[in-house]
Amino acid sequence: MPDFSLEDALHARDLTIVVGVDEAGRGPLAGPVAAAAVILPDGFRDPGLDDSKKLSAKKRDVLYQILTDDPNVRWSVALASASEIDALNILRATHLAMRRAVEGLGVVPDHCLIDGLPVRGWPWPHDGIVKGDGRSCSIAAASIIAKVTRDRLLREIDAEFPLYGFAKHQGYGTKVHLEALRIHGPCRHHRRSFQPVAQLALPFDRA
Repeated sequence: MPDFSLEDALHARDLTIVVGVDEAGRGPLAGPVAAAAVILPDGFRDPGLDDSKKLSAKKRDVLYQILTDDPNVRWSVALASASEIDALNILRATHLAMRRAVEGLGVVPDHCLIDGLPVRGWPWPHDGIVKGDGRSCSIAAASIIAKVTRDRLLREIDAEFPLYGFAKHQGYGTKVHLEALRIHGPCRHHRRSFQPVAQLALPFDRA
């Protein structure tokens, strides 16, 4: 379970504004990548806080509400679109979404804790924490906000393009999704640069 040991170590160095950063949606064939940045207040505790991938959708929704309703929790979420992913590649687009999320906090971080590897060119002091959403409460909180935000957005996209089943698979390359792609071709939310979407000799402007 994540805890505050990483945050506490930074606070002990007089680094007050510690931001947890995580993303959701790097692997899917469609939709944006979402990133969240979170500053948890001293004394924040919730025994259910964990890596979003280990939680049920219902539990994620409950924790999302707790986090975003708490006036002492500072948070921001941002996206990089499918077209930005195609233009930049998924890694750069993910880092762009992460920077947007941190900038959206409206404060200058003393230090960032980022899930995964260190980010080259990151504009603030930071540590890359591999599997950080299972180690740091701040990163776990960011993972939940990013995941819930993206899942809700994919449900909106599903209402616009119901043929693909986005609400069920969130854009991942499931058997159902691949079959829908084969039959209907890609829509404007698909990532052109991702296989097998890139292999389909079909228009990308389906309404």
